[in-house]
Amino acid sequence: MESSLRLDRGAAADSSSARPAATHRAAEDKAMLRAAAELTRDINKARPAIYWSDLIASVAIGYPALYVAATSHTTWLAIVAGVVAVLALYRAISFIHELTHIKHAAMPGFRLGWNLLVGIPMLTPSFMYEGVHTLHHAKTRYGTVEDPEYLPLALMKPWTLPTFILVAALAPVGLLIRYAVLSPLSVVMPSLRKAVVERYSSLSINPSFRRRLPEGDFRAQWHRIEAAASLWAIALLVMVGTGIIPLHAFIVLLAVSSGVAVINQLRTLVAHLWENEGEPMSVTAQYLDSVNVPPPAMLPMLWAPVGLRYHALHHLLPSLPYHSLGEAHRRITGALELDSPFHKASHTGMPVLVGRIARSTISARRR
Repeated sequence: MESSLRLDRGAAADSSSARPAATHRAAEDKAMLRAAAELTRDINKARPAIYWSDLIASVAIGYPALYVAATSHTTWLAIVAGVVAVLALYRAISFIHELTHIKHAAMPGFRLGWNLLVGIPMLTPSFMYEGVHTLHHAKTRYGTVEDPEYLPLALMKPWTLPTFILVAALAPVGLLIRYAVLSPLSVVMPSLRKAVVERYSSLSINPSFRRRLPEGDFRAQWHRIEAAASLWAIALLVMVGTGIIPLHAFIVLLAVSSGVAVINQLRTLVAHLWENEGEPMSVTAQYLDSVNVPPPAMLPMLWAPVGLRYHALHHLLPSLPYHSLGEAHRRITGALELDSPFHKASHTGMPVLVGRIARSTISARRR
């Protein structure tokens, strides 16, 4: 689902001079690309035991914590449990990113298991990312108007940043409407169905993006999962309406879901530098417009889990499983000279990155 208001790309000012650096025009660094590929060949296979144990541990912590937060009459305990639920369920939901890249034959049943454990209960089924996120990695699409996950945020108006976060906070309500109302209505209204698929069936931030109607096996899979999510959304509202789920518990559920969405949106805000105005970029330029937050920083383990702290490296090696990204970063860092572009994508943390983008929007406005 679109997670931003219609933040017009035209709001990007005449601001080529507002960029901190011309990363959008960086030439291809073949030595870096070759080193990244050669040094990671032996760690590019997904390990099912790690995926399953990590996912199961996340939901085994997240859902009980959510229950405690929704039912506890002790304020401090409810708050602590709510924070734990947000972080654990955010980690669990972040596996949707891995689902778009792993070979499903190597991870039999993982997509189904993830949808049953997380995607359907959290109303973010896998089809909302599959077939969308890979467009973000297409060399000719990244940073252009055809990229579903890109806006030149650093070059837009300052008000776009708080709006970007606010919209995410409202995502749980939007998802309930999407699955409890729009899904069943679209079954009998073909014109609505087209709009639902094109505009409300993708986890994208580019309001101009329109996804294609699904085809073949993916279409059948989509319909099965969407039907399950729709039934769950309707059942949830019925249980709240009939008092089976107390209103207080439902509000806590929405608050936790909103917390998950806001953290993810903050993570998205600092996943890139957002300095491209729409022209195609080299792979090296895409890397430099993306962000790594490697150790010794510790907090990224919480706000950028499941390998998302190595987002720039992921753009170099999109098929590398999340559990190998840390080792890959260490190997490549040690192998390349200090003047390599590889080192320029590493940043110290979220506050520094948010500050950089905020200053850029202010500078763009003044020019």
